[in-house]
Amino acid sequence: MDYQQAWAYLDKLQFFKIKLGLDSMAGFLSQVGNPQETLQCIHVGGTNGKGSVSMNLLTLLQGAGYRVGLYTSPHLSSVRERFRINDDYISEQDFAAIASEISAVLGDNQITYFEFTTALAFLWFAKQQVDLVILEVGLGGRLDATNVVRPLVSVITNVSMDHEAYLGTTLAAVAFEKAGIIKSGVPVVSGVGDDVGREVVVARCAEMGVELRLLGRDFHHTNDGNGRWTYHGVTKRIDELTCGMRGDYQRDNSSLALAVCELLGGMGWPLADDVMREQIAKVYWPGRLEYFCLDSDGNRLTDENRLASDRRYLLDGAHNPAGMESLCSSLVNEFTYKRLVCVWAVMADKDIATTLATISPLCDVLIFTRPESERSATPAKLRAVLGPFEGEVYEELRVVDALHRAKALATSDDLILVAGSLYLVGAARRYLLGEMVK
Repeated sequence: MDYQQAWAYLDKLQFFKIKLGLDSMAGFLSQVGNPQETLQCIHVGGTNGKGSVSMNLLTLLQGAGYRVGLYTSPHLSSVRERFRINDDYISEQDFAAIASEISAVLGDNQITYFEFTTALAFLWFAKQQVDLVILEVGLGGRLDATNVVRPLVSVITNVSMDHEAYLGTTLAAVAFEKAGIIKSGVPVVSGVGDDVGREVVVARCAEMGVELRLLGRDFHHTNDGNGRWTYHGVTKRIDELTCGMRGDYQRDNSSLALAVCELLGGMGWPLADDVMREQIAKVYWPGRLEYFCLDSDGNRLTDENRLASDRRYLLDGAHNPAGMESLCSSLVNEFTYKRLVCVWAVMADKDIATTLATISPLCDVLIFTRPESERSATPAKLRAVLGPFEGEVYEELRVVDALHRAKALATSDDLILVAGSLYLVGAARRYLLGEMVK
């Protein structure tokens, strides 16, 4: 297969829905030599912040001179975004070659889309002989396809309600699934809050006899003012830190990554304090509180130089109640604007009512739309769920039309927010800024 054929083959696997369980994944990997067993991994699970912690880790470790593989999901526009080594995404040639290898081994057998991409990641990283791999859990943890590895460190960022149809309808049930990545002899770093989720994680670590380093208990961060902060770790303190990503909560994500690096330092993967200080400021993760300003021709410019014809955008992939609360906190505390013009879409299986009730009070204009996904809720359904709202409401079936309407309604003093779904953010970002992977 060439790249386009490989991508088409992979897209057909979308018809095979989410399937939790490790048997088919383990069985297939055994047929291709168990490449995951040759990799030194950091396994990152949790509800929110997995991608941000993973990107922090990649930036830190790359800055220390290591060659690091990163596997994340979902992607914004190109499937190649899921696979990278340091700053380089997988090439079309490598993607096609390994996809062909996988399909040849499968024959008439079938695996899911996520199992396929996970196997592809393992094979590519093994062939490239990377030093370390950062592996983001796809869904849950216990039965996720990534949970075939025995990592150096396991990370559970936090636990909140999401994917209830697969993970359970109580916080304890969700936490149980997230805690399923905990393995005997593998230390755990976690940012779980002081609730039943923490109780489950703590109990699981005790049961497995593993070291648990908890944010707020074993390590923490303090605000030094002027955007600077200090990390107080178990074995070290690093001051004069700044986050490259917006959002006060990013200090939690960066602290989790620094705590992982502390552990790695004791395992033969040292990172100097000055390197960590320098690299944390460089972390960049598209589509997560991503702010930019565009002129009338679509050229990116600095905020200070904007004219009346220019528009300000904020793209964020928050898609569950906890993520929406973080987004709203950032809108209130970190951004200034006259009106908030919101382009909104969400997957039909999400908690639409709660997330919409959280964001709508901040909005002056709501434009409902639908990215190209069979799971997307229709604009009409979103409007039907919307409670009392005093602002303007519009429905646009196409994302591009929603963006055009937002641009027409907004002024340079307003903020155009694109949020509710990573699928929406991906489609909007591709239209506004172009492809991330060339």
